[in-house]
Amino acid sequence: QVQLVESGGGLVQAGGSLRLSCAASGRTFSSVAMGWFRQAPGKEREFVAAISWSDSTYYADSVKGRFTISRDNAKNTVYLQMNSLKPEDTAVYYCARNPAGYNSGLEQRYDYWGQGTQVTVSS
Repeated sequence: QVQLVESGGGLVQAGGSLRLSCAASGRTFSSVAMGWFRQAPGKEREFVAAISWSDSTYYADSVKGRFTISRDNAKNTVYLQMNSLKPEDTAVYYCARNPAGYNSGLEQRYDYWGQGTQVTVSS
């Protein structure tokens, strides 16, 4: 059983920054891809960013140039650095694991999900 635990969410003003972390249990972290998704109130969950086992990255157009995904395999942790935050970035952010190892924006590729962390950006 794999557990994913997100942290780092909070309230920030527009233009500010936050760094989300997702700590994963299990011994195969270095061979899987990890992704971040978000769900705003009244909207469907959407893809944000992904990082493959080989550290290649993939971003949604809405966050490209502002967000950076990274991973530390020694700590079994994936990060999402969020800069130049906008009110429309307000959402619950989830990390998820893709056992296939390659980047994907499709939810069905991900088998384990965290509980989510709230990010609120005030204008």
